[in-house]
Amino acid sequence: MRSILNNIWFVIKLPYSLCCWIVQAVKKWISHLAQNVDYLLTEEDDDVPIEDTLTKTIQNPSGVLVHLDALRKHIFRALIFIAVTTGLSFIYTSRIVDFLAQPVGGLNSLVAIDVTEPIGVFMRVALLSGFTLALPYIIFELWLFIAPGLKRKSRFRSLVTIPIASILFFAGMAFAYFVMLPVGIPWLTQVMGIKTEIRPSSYVSFVTTVLFWLGITFEFPLIIYFLALVGIVKSKSLLGQWRIAVVVIAILAAMITPTIDPVNMSLVMLPMILLYFIGVGLAYLAEGTRHKQEEQAAG
Repeated sequence: MRSILNNIWFVIKLPYSLCCWIVQAVKKWISHLAQNVDYLLTEEDDDVPIEDTLTKTIQNPSGVLVHLDALRKHIFRALIFIAVTTGLSFIYTSRIVDFLAQPVGGLNSLVAIDVTEPIGVFMRVALLSGFTLALPYIIFELWLFIAPGLKRKSRFRSLVTIPIASILFFAGMAFAYFVMLPVGIPWLTQVMGIKTEIRPSSYVSFVTTVLFWLGITFEFPLIIYFLALVGIVKSKSLLGQWRIAVVVIAILAAMITPTIDPVNMSLVMLPMILLYFIGVGLAYLAEGTRHKQEEQAAG
């Protein structure tokens, strides 16, 4: 009888115990995160040039394992956060699907053939929504991984990239939805006058792919800035190779563009080319920052 009562009591208090465990885990995670940020923003480590770092890595490859283990932890925390935001996005995923379907007339214009199509569409949109919500934290985890290799002033400055990178990603998605899709989708659905029955799976897969990759594409200036900040690329060489860059951009635009006509391809190419030259300008500014840091270290 006692064992039965104990089991019943265990079942009754299980939700409370689970909630307490989650709260304690979150408090511990926030405390650990705050300690890491405080250390990175207050302590000054020795600034080792990237050339010396590469030389040490080649001479002692086992040292890479420590960094890979740290990277694994950052990726794991980012994936957990994506899982949480994806779960939260279930609340409004149906409204997002309806919003994405507006260029073709809303949900009523989509015709499902397979039984599993609606749930597949739901999960795909929820995952993209969860990733978008988690993006600032993903970038923050990336900052936590990179920050130990930067000087304290650079750590402060690089924190600004978290909101900037998020804004650029959202801007890319907005450009895709409000500029590209209204032009591309009518062309795709009216070629040769053939009536098109739009399936939810193919349409949502197509739209989410375009939104995601254009969002990533809009991050290029920031990526170029960081590469220049650590000395991997130089603004002069980037500017001198602009013709090659245009060819590469044309290939990327052809892969991303929903249609094969030059009008839609130009809609993707032009902002990408503009972003490239913005990246060149940011690389020039990064070089100036790098030179000042080297002069201060030499002095």
